[in-house]
Amino acid sequence: MQERIYGTPISDMDALKKAGANIQVLAENGVEIFFTQVFRHNFFHADMHPGNIFVVVDDPEKPIYAAVDFGIVGTLSPSDQQYLAGNFLAFFDRDYHRIAKLHIESGWVPPGTRIDELESAVRAVCEPIFNKPLSQISFAQVMLGLFETARRFDMQIQPQLVLLQKTLFNIEGLGRQLYPDLDLWKTAHPILREWMAEQMGPRATLERLREDLPQIRDAISELPGVIRYLSEQIANGDLKMNNLAPELDEIRKELKAQQKQRFVLALGMSALISGVLVLTLGTSALLGWVLLGSGAAISLTGRPRK
Repeated sequence: MQERIYGTPISDMDALKKAGANIQVLAENGVEIFFTQVFRHNFFHADMHPGNIFVVVDDPEKPIYAAVDFGIVGTLSPSDQQYLAGNFLAFFDRDYHRIAKLHIESGWVPPGTRIDELESAVRAVCEPIFNKPLSQISFAQVMLGLFETARRFDMQIQPQLVLLQKTLFNIEGLGRQLYPDLDLWKTAHPILREWMAEQMGPRATLERLREDLPQIRDAISELPGVIRYLSEQIANGDLKMNNLAPELDEIRKELKAQQKQRFVLALGMSALISGVLVLTLGTSALLGWVLLGSGAAISLTGRPRK
């Protein structure tokens, strides 16, 4: 599908001012659009130089972006999105331990990396940035600094992140060319906070629960067998509650050939409950909770964000 674009080149500042376009709103909207593409739609225009952007000034107080040439686009995995959003938020909270932890949790640096050493390296890069006014701090420079630091710890930079960084450089440069006092953090912060809350909040948890219901039902169906086996072992004196690990390994080996995945999940659930009697009594309550959770997940599904 093609559509003809009518607008003023974003680099033509004289024409934009003559049309009465609100330049501050234009600059802030550009940042908001970019972060919305990256975190909400997970599909971003990766070649956003001035030649590919026009402005529709039908309403000068609400100028509209019109981008062309989608020959280069980028996308991020959910884990990449959470990694980046978490890093940005932790950076502006000066939580360098969290940044180091995110690098390790993402799997982009070896799991054996010493978190205290990585934290110190991140601090050395980030602290000088805070000597600048908040409105002059560059997201792209933050990303570059974090990537360069992580590379010293054997981090492999993903191609999609290189695209994202290049696009972020373009967006920042363009935004501050339009409006030098643009505060990118003030504009992006609410988007990142809201997105993280949606990803980690109750609604997201219920949605994931609904998606996992088939596995949960299978796991629950295995619980009676696990409970019965453990009860027999305890009754015969063959199993001590303070030394479960060897016996659980035997159970895992016995059932591995038949129902490996479901048993492991059921075993993990049963291990969280302190006693066999409590497990037996709690099964019905757990079933009711799962079914209730399924209904809640469906009823609480929100409408798409406008």
